[in-house]
Amino acid sequence: MPYVVTEPCIGVKDKSCMTVCPVDCIYEDGDMVVINPDECIDCGLCEPECPVSAIFVDTDVPDNWRDFIEKNAERGRELAG
Repeated sequence: MPYVVTEPCIGVKDKSCMTVCPVDCIYEDGDMVVINPDECIDCGLCEPECPVSAIFVDTDVPDNWRDFIEKNAERGRELAG
């Protein structure tokens, strides 16, 4: 179960999550960051670091932000190259 960055990150892009990620699976994407689900090891270190509570396990993403699951997956994979 990979983690997903959701709407509250937009415009904040604090990057604390990037600093603690042991596998560097979090990428900058315009006005927010995204997580590549193929690289995420589900360690959970990023979630408590987010100052706006924008990071969720994919199964716990609130209904109003469910579209961010696919957005993260697509953009994370693209940015990982």
